[in-house]
Amino acid sequence: MKLVGLPLILLFAFTFGTFSVQAQETLRLEDAIQQGLQNQFAIQIAKKREKIAENDNTLGNAGFLPTINGTTAKNYAISGLNQEFFGGIRAPLNQSGVRSNSSNAGVAMAWTLYDGNGMFILKNRFSELQQLGAKQTETSIENLIALISTTYYDIIRQELRVNNFKKGLEISNDRLKLAKDRYEVGQGSKVDYYSAQVDFNEDKALLLAQEQSFVNTKISFNALLVRAMQTEFNVQPVIDLLPKLSLVELRDLALKQNPILLAAIVNKRITDLDIKSTQSLQMPQIDLLAGYNMNQVENGAGFGVQRGTSNAMSYGLRATVNIFDGYNQKRRVQNAKINAEIAQLQVDELKNSLSSSLERAYVTYENALNLINLESENYTIAKQNIDIAFDRFKVGIATSYELREVQRNAVAAETRLIEAKFTAKSVEIELIRLSGGIL
Repeated sequence: MKLVGLPLILLFAFTFGTFSVQAQETLRLEDAIQQGLQNQFAIQIAKKREKIAENDNTLGNAGFLPTINGTTAKNYAISGLNQEFFGGIRAPLNQSGVRSNSSNAGVAMAWTLYDGNGMFILKNRFSELQQLGAKQTETSIENLIALISTTYYDIIRQELRVNNFKKGLEISNDRLKLAKDRYEVGQGSKVDYYSAQVDFNEDKALLLAQEQSFVNTKISFNALLVRAMQTEFNVQPVIDLLPKLSLVELRDLALKQNPILLAAIVNKRITDLDIKSTQSLQMPQIDLLAGYNMNQVENGAGFGVQRGTSNAMSYGLRATVNIFDGYNQKRRVQNAKINAEIAQLQVDELKNSLSSSLERAYVTYENALNLINLESENYTIAKQNIDIAFDRFKVGIATSYELREVQRNAVAAETRLIEAKFTAKSVEIELIRLSGGIL
């Protein structure tokens, strides 16, 4: 048995149909999942966060590319001068409103050539963060698919219960009519007639409550798909199960492809890279520096340089190394190693938790399958008893109380069968989710 790659339409045993009364198109589980994935806000948020991680995974963000900065400035000045010169080389200078200006422009580049492989480590870290974002998105998608699928089958369960209670109400109505006819012709007691009326009203109240539960579940489902709450739709009221799942295969698949576990493993790799990144800060950093500057000046003071320009190009290497920082670098390396140990413990904890969840869910799954077989047999017998008891009641052999008990047993047997099928289906979905096989 293989779970990976199964189409959703096969995985969840989709069925097709239409409303005959209102001509409503049947909502397939596949279509519901597509709508949920398109509309759910949590999925949109997860995808946008994944996009941020993708945008961060660049060579420039990792430090491989140079940084180039350009600067320019223009300065103006209005001055007053009152100057006397040694030796009388020129007459004293007394001016006001002297205007002068200067401008400069430059480009500076810094390019890290070596930093203890920190750039390569950081690039790998960004790649791991991008993969982590993808796994987190995958987790959100799988959780939503499982929730939509379970709720979808809950709607089927609610509708099957409605149909079950309707059949019980039909029996109560036939019994009420028969008891009334007997009472009116003097062949039955008033007590039997009133008892039949009370039981009919009780069954009608149960049906109304179940119909309310059915409608509320559909409203919740519409909310899950992020669409109008009163959107009408129909489902085919059939709960089909896959061939029996294997716990061994589920456990192996879960350890290989469960997105939560894989995300924890990616996080462990990120903490390992953090150790290397912190250690790289202890190595010297070598940068290539280059620059170009141009200056221009206009002087209105009447002495010195009246107008001039100059430019210069510079280049060189710069080396920096951390000699001593109060042992803070050593502390950061130690903390990074502790974080890596924590990440490994989290991976081990998730594996243990995943195995435990699979074991518990599988026990429930097997029990539900056994109950389906048992309740199917009980329901077959209960239906036969209904026919026999009603025929006996018509000819006056069976009492009203006996017919009522047989009727209750039949409704209860079908209800238990419905619940067993829904439990098996919901646990089946959960097992596939835990194994990472939904996608």
